[in-house]
Amino acid sequence: SSDECSGICDMRIASPSQGPGQTAPPTSTSVSFDCDDLGNNTVDFWVKDCANNWAYVSTFVIIQDNSGDCTNPQSSDITGTISTELGDNVEDVTVDLTGNAPGMDNSYVTSNDGAFEFLNLPNGYNYTTTPANDLNHLNGVSTYDLVLISKHILSIESLDSPYKMIAADINKSGSITTFDMVELRKLILFINTEFTSNTSWRFVDANYVFPDVTNPFSTIFPEVNSINGLAADEVANFVGVKIGDVNGSAIPNNLVGGDDRNTVGDVVFNVADQNMVAGQEYTVDFTAKDFANVMGYQFTLAFDTDAVEFVDVNAGDLAGMDASNFGLSMINEGVITTSWNANTAAKLNNNDVVFSVTFKANTATQLSDVMNISSRYTVAEAYNGELELMNVAVEYTENGTVAATGFDLFQNQPNPFKDVTAISFTLPEASAATLTVYDVSGRILKSFEANYAKGYNEVTINRSDLSGSGVLYYTLETATDSATKKMIIVD
Repeated sequence: SSDECSGICDMRIASPSQGPGQTAPPTSTSVSFDCDDLGNNTVDFWVKDCANNWAYVSTFVIIQDNSGDCTNPQSSDITGTISTELGDNVEDVTVDLTGNAPGMDNSYVTSNDGAFEFLNLPNGYNYTTTPANDLNHLNGVSTYDLVLISKHILSIESLDSPYKMIAADINKSGSITTFDMVELRKLILFINTEFTSNTSWRFVDANYVFPDVTNPFSTIFPEVNSINGLAADEVANFVGVKIGDVNGSAIPNNLVGGDDRNTVGDVVFNVADQNMVAGQEYTVDFTAKDFANVMGYQFTLAFDTDAVEFVDVNAGDLAGMDASNFGLSMINEGVITTSWNANTAAKLNNNDVVFSVTFKANTATQLSDVMNISSRYTVAEAYNGELELMNVAVEYTENGTVAATGFDLFQNQPNPFKDVTAISFTLPEASAATLTVYDVSGRILKSFEANYAKGYNEVTINRSDLSGSGVLYYTLETATDSATKKMIIVD
């Protein structure tokens, strides 16, 4: 195209042609054609001179396949998406592609969209896609899952999908037994930090139909997708199964929020507060208070290792509890983990002993100042007979009377710390409070502002939230009270 006066200043093209009588140019400056467009394709070609005058011509483009790529393509793509049974996409899955094509050694890590792609693969070769994720074994795992697995084993209430049954097979034995519960409880109690005989996730070919949905282990289900003689684009989707998570509470990607269930009440343990004398041993009984319709619970019991030394822990009047319900692998950090569940909801009389912990006092101290229930490792939660979520708390008594809860800021645990620490405090009433972390110069590094409950509260801080190292300070402030303590970061 040319112009006699000013030259050509703009060009546009569109397909298919809009026919005669057009008054305005299209917005597109290019048109793409593929194998579906073989033969004649009508187009409108528009030009504008530099005086802003437009003109167009309707013509055609002939697409030919001289190399035969459309009838016999040289390459194709394998793409797919990995999602849970509930449809949530799974990130951080490493998908390996293997095959007999020359130089074949590819992998792809899914992001929060759960998608992967292997493009321009030579046709005619065999390919296998294999997804894997062995990260964060505790994701979505709690005593709640133990309750559901127990009900399934006893045929009280069967798990209602093959994927949930695969999640319940903790030891990867091809069956669901009490051995799976033992392994899962060890993870919840932090006795183990990963499954000893299984990966964190397993993946099932999404096209697979289980012959027997009540027993997914009756046949070997495919955990890879194989394509023999690739000839066209292929889709290889997978269903991700988080091992141990049978109630679907795992967080599969960073766009999905955490568990937002509301609590319906509290499981409260009464503890008689007492003054402790250095060198003396004290058995602390955790007794029942309105302990009725409880199906299970779990929590972390934290204590100050400078003030007291752990001696022993013993089961009390709660049926089915023994040494296996306690995790002692982190005693040196001042941590006891516990997890208990029953097949039917339990009831105890008030003041029945649930369990007891024996400490030896290293210094003169008050029991309530050195021990509390926490979510630092095993999250503090309980479940009633309807499997509704409840809080877990400890209530100190003095001479049989509930001690008034005051304002108190406790030393962070652990201290010093390298990766993560927990700051706990008590409030006399539910109120707004601000927890601020700052360096020796007074520069604020992190601030937490929220409405906190009456009694015990806890805030977890990651090392990545704080810049610098060495000595830092943290202050808790409410409308009426304030307290400051020192903590240390080590690199």
